[in-house]
Amino acid sequence: MSHLEILVEEPSAEAALLALVPKIVGPDVSFVVRRFQGKPDLLKRLSGVLRGYASRLSWEEFRIVVVLDRDADDCLKLKNALVRIGEDAGIAPGAILHRIVIDELESWFLGDVAALCAAYARVPKDLDRQARFRDPEGTGKVSRTLEHLLQSKGYHRDRLAKVAAARDIAPHMDVENNRSQSFQVFRDGLRRLVSEEN
Repeated sequence: MSHLEILVEEPSAEAALLALVPKIVGPDVSFVVRRFQGKPDLLKRLSGVLRGYASRLSWEEFRIVVVLDRDADDCLKLKNALVRIGEDAGIAPGAILHRIVIDELESWFLGDVAALCAAYARVPKDLDRQARFRDPEGTGKVSRTLEHLLQSKGYHRDRLAKVAAARDIAPHMDVENNRSQSFQVFRDGLRRLVSEEN
């Protein structure tokens, strides 16, 4: 049996991964999602957190996953910075997975229209055929796009409640059929991380 320590920047990512991780790696992998107070907080504290893990975990059983939104950052520079932090902390390269969500977590939700429709019945079932929504990661400010979509259908009237949306959508998501490339990379990387452990 293996265990994952998953570090995320915000409560909505925590809510989504609590539903998605068991679907991706199965029931025999235990995991904990540890959330921070935003991306700056995670980046500021990451070195110390990883050093703490390095001093006390058995890498035969434990793996670490760091998940961050790209936002406006250069993806390659952000990934390289994360890798350096892990190396400097003494984490074995095969014991840690760094994944960057392009651009924001909400792109994963837009990548699964069936899940959106299951959570919010008034969302059009052909959403992925509309030009603006064909590429879940190419819609601009993704959280704003999802907010406008849901508000236009009568949901989240004041603003997008990100944690509630994650709790509504993620349980319905089909992890094998998501059009978001960053979700696919996350899913496949997580499976490799767990399989390399055995």
